[in-house]
Amino acid sequence: MRSDTITRGLERTPHRALLKGTGVPQSQMDKPFIGIATSFTDLIPGHVGMRDLERFIEKGVHTGGGHAFFFGIPGVCDGMAMGHKGMHYSLPTRELIADMVESVAEAHRLDGLVLLTNCDKITPGMLMAAARLDIPCIVVTAGPMMSGRGQSGRQFSFVSDTFEAMARYKAGVISDKELQVCEDNACPGMGSCQGLFTANTMAILTETMGMSLPRCGTALAVSALKRRIAFASGEKIVELVHNNVTPRSILTREAFENAIRVDLALGGSSNTVLHLLAIAHEAGVELPLELFDVLAKDTPQLSSMNPAGEYFMEDLDIAGGVSGVFKQLGDKIKDAPTLFGLTTHQLAESIQNVDEEVIRPLSNPIKKEGGIAILSGNIAPKGAVVKQSGVSDKMMQFEGTARCFDAEEKAMAAIMEGKIVAGDVVVIRYEGPKGGPGMREMLAPTAAIMGLGLGDSVALITDGRFSGGTRGPCIGHISPEAAQGGPIALVEDGDRIVLDIPARKLELLVDEATLATRRAAWKAPEAKIKTGWLSRYAKVVTSAHTGAVTTAD
Repeated sequence: MRSDTITRGLERTPHRALLKGTGVPQSQMDKPFIGIATSFTDLIPGHVGMRDLERFIEKGVHTGGGHAFFFGIPGVCDGMAMGHKGMHYSLPTRELIADMVESVAEAHRLDGLVLLTNCDKITPGMLMAAARLDIPCIVVTAGPMMSGRGQSGRQFSFVSDTFEAMARYKAGVISDKELQVCEDNACPGMGSCQGLFTANTMAILTETMGMSLPRCGTALAVSALKRRIAFASGEKIVELVHNNVTPRSILTREAFENAIRVDLALGGSSNTVLHLLAIAHEAGVELPLELFDVLAKDTPQLSSMNPAGEYFMEDLDIAGGVSGVFKQLGDKIKDAPTLFGLTTHQLAESIQNVDEEVIRPLSNPIKKEGGIAILSGNIAPKGAVVKQSGVSDKMMQFEGTARCFDAEEKAMAAIMEGKIVAGDVVVIRYEGPKGGPGMREMLAPTAAIMGLGLGDSVALITDGRFSGGTRGPCIGHISPEAAQGGPIALVEDGDRIVLDIPARKLELLVDEATLATRRAAWKAPEAKIKTGWLSRYAKVVTSAHTGAVTTAD
């Protein structure tokens, strides 16, 4: 075992002494050393319940014959970081998390890892570490939050009843009291936000790829089932160590294709494009951006999930969960191994009944194409991403007038002051991986547009990205980004922009001679942040179309 490096031989006497100093008895020295990378924090609703899950994972590890060690991993709540300086740090923490898990596992020669995670960048960061280390690992996602409940059976959710509610209040649609009711009920307790936002999408894709146990991706945070899954995951990791089952044997090209298919079928977060590209990079799997679009044209959307649709994570879990989606997708899902032991096809066969109101059959889809589309054109030569499952039929094709803003805050002020009107295309730039830095999410402006009733008459494009809670005609990940001199930097107020999602086009209606003149006059702006971790991050992060991974080059 890897841990033999610190437990065996005369020269390891000091190492054993230090282990005994932590309370490890001699009788445990020959057992697999299992690291439990826990991202518990009081700062994130999705993580506040992890202390309970830690206990059950630890019980499972010891029952399975291993010895457990906890170590902490930080996390950022994207919702709390939204709309201010804090959001610069969210995506970069993905790289820090991967590096920290790698560092502890290697320094302490751990034999295997249980990765306890839940929200936003924490799950992909841990998966990146698992793929990079390629030692036995299993993921436990802490589970979704229950929907808030109100009078007459009303269900509340985080995005529509906070960010969008602010705009409805500003427009005079709801009162002070109604806004307060939304605020008090939108987040009723522990768990990741209730809809198919980034955290829950990544939990589902983790299970899809076989890196967590069945139902781990959908079982609610408050459920006893989640405790049992945590215990079983602790037992399973010891078995994986004994059998030397490592992440790269699970994270194959077929697994990534299945993840994309499931994401498309459910209409999940567009952030998964960034994260799947980054995880594949660490796993040594070639995953071109174009593949998302190839599969989207062949994968119908089968479920209408919040925020753009009606169903919550609790509904998806009861309807059949990830295995239910496998069953409905049939042969479109490739037969791939999982850590659980059953293949994806065997998991599909294990489901007797699927609630076809929530997860429709291929013969009766919500939409003929999957939830994500990849666009290109003279604004985005290397691609852009749109969550087409959240776009109304009216806005699938749109031509409008550019209104340019060089920071999210400036755009948000204009929206809330009523300066954005029907027929506008809001252009937010210098918010990419380098220019942001950190590629901030644009949930506040997109939610404001929807809340003000402009979702069918205003589009938004950016080299930044969007929350999984975003809906409407919002195009992100535009590459190359403005800070690298990408064409989005050359757009001016009054330019006409054409969005054609069925044709996968995003075009600036300005002739090449004019663009050449603008390009010659363009100068890169000064860095927004010149000190600290983000200044270093901006120098090594790559483009969104490659997953915004960091390199040493």
